[in-house]
Amino acid sequence: MSDVSRFILVRHGETVGDSSIRYHGNNDVALSRAGRVQAERLVGTLPFEVDCVVSSPLCRAWQTATVLLPRASIEIEPAFKEIHFGRWEGLTREEIEACDPDLHSDWQARAPGFEFPEGEPQDDFQRRIREGLERLLALSAESVLVVAHKGVVRHLAETLTHETLPDAVPDLGELISVQRKPNGSWSMREDFSGR
Repeated sequence: MSDVSRFILVRHGETVGDSSIRYHGNNDVALSRAGRVQAERLVGTLPFEVDCVVSSPLCRAWQTATVLLPRASIEIEPAFKEIHFGRWEGLTREEIEACDPDLHSDWQARAPGFEFPEGEPQDDFQRRIREGLERLLALSAESVLVVAHKGVVRHLAETLTHETLPDAVPDLGELISVQRKPNGSWSMREDFSGR
């Protein structure tokens, strides 16, 4: 069995360029002042000490990690980049609906087989996250902090716990704490924000 028994999964904070409404995907957008404040607010809410800090290579994630634990060495995990939204990269939901109304409807309805136009296939996205998770579980660490993106954090938490998160979770600058139970299964804290 892996040494890892606890994860803190954090979604990066707000970015310059309105990450609360834009689908930045693989675009490398920096953390905004508001995003730094969101990360600073999380500092006192971390539910336990961490042995290892892992981040997406995109700067909005590693900047959040740096605010959370400024003295920590941060390991970059390329598998934890956000999904590539294809031609929807950088657009808002309203802009996507205006340029691709039929595909937008399929996306919102979670139509079987939906893929982002010219984007990364969902199966590839989920596979690379699972491969990154396997590398995390091989670490010689008991507790790991991961800072990444909404899609990545959701897939990690849902893969570990076999639970489905509410659509809005995690919000910008929120954390999810996941712990291994004595029977080897994983569970999430009830309070997603850690507050």
